[in-house]
Amino acid sequence: MRDFDYSELQAQLAKKPNIVITTHRGPDGDAMGSSLALYQVLLAQNYAVKVIVPNSYPNFLHWLPGNEAVLEYEGNEVEANALLAQADVLFCLDFNDLRRTDMMCSSLEASTAVKVMIDHHQEPKDFADFTFSVPSVCSTCQLIFEFIELMDWSNCLSVDVAKCIYTGMVTDTGSFRFSSVDKRTHEIAAKLIDLGLDHAKVHQTLFDTNKESRLKLLGYCLSEKLEVLPEYHTAIMSLTREELERFSFQKGDTEGFVNYALSIEGVVFTAFFVKHEDFVKISFRSINQFRANLLSKEHFGGGGHVNAAGGAFEGSMEDAIAKFKKILPNFKEELLANC
Repeated sequence: MRDFDYSELQAQLAKKPNIVITTHRGPDGDAMGSSLALYQVLLAQNYAVKVIVPNSYPNFLHWLPGNEAVLEYEGNEVEANALLAQADVLFCLDFNDLRRTDMMCSSLEASTAVKVMIDHHQEPKDFADFTFSVPSVCSTCQLIFEFIELMDWSNCLSVDVAKCIYTGMVTDTGSFRFSSVDKRTHEIAAKLIDLGLDHAKVHQTLFDTNKESRLKLLGYCLSEKLEVLPEYHTAIMSLTREELERFSFQKGDTEGFVNYALSIEGVVFTAFFVKHEDFVKISFRSINQFRANLLSKEHFGGGGHVNAAGGAFEGSMEDAIAKFKKILPNFKEELLANC
């Protein structure tokens, strides 16, 4: 954790400033959960607060309490920029580099608001006035819970806040199975249940509301597009735009697909390639101490966590996979060491 002066931030917030909460492009469960949890806690204290996200997010997150207040920057640039210009305090959640906000980046850079970063990714950039950065923690939602307690706002915790925090924790940890989960994670989960959280209902809402087309897409991906490389204890999956369209793809449909290949016995590392209009998005997952983030950072302009990272490749699907296979020998020793 970098230096964080809570008393100074509390003094800033005592002025009842206009607040905007934002997160990274392509918001996931941790991004939306942390944003909406903080939104409700601030709203309960009568702050003027808005949530602005760079673009759309999966439908399976739209049930989160407070979702109706979210403004998507993409398509609403004039309104969003006006709100950003009026902001006195800007909370930047679940990202540590303004470039992660994509089309919002220039507006955030130009903002004179006091910036507060709360994030759990590695190598934070130095853009915030207050930085609460703990890369060892499993999720930004866990940090939001810690932040609420440190700011002495626990009286604002509610069942709805608990739903948001739990959503981020469960989605960013593969349902609490990643190595980043620790004793404190479970302690916080227990506190959320004490607030009245129905954790089984949250799991059901997140994971048991699949459309038939999504399950067929998953089946196709596993049966036709899964390639295992035994020599490197690695598995690869990929989907082209045409294949996605064949199964009536909607945003969020491929969420979690990369984890299925990691369940194969003997597989240490998985890569999932998805073709977008002008680039290939790549998701990486690993077990033990294989550094998925290092491979992503060095070769695919990405990063993330040791066991969960992402990157991108500008070019064709074939070239992206060929590059991946070409660099694997450089990591063979580390892959074998983590079997």
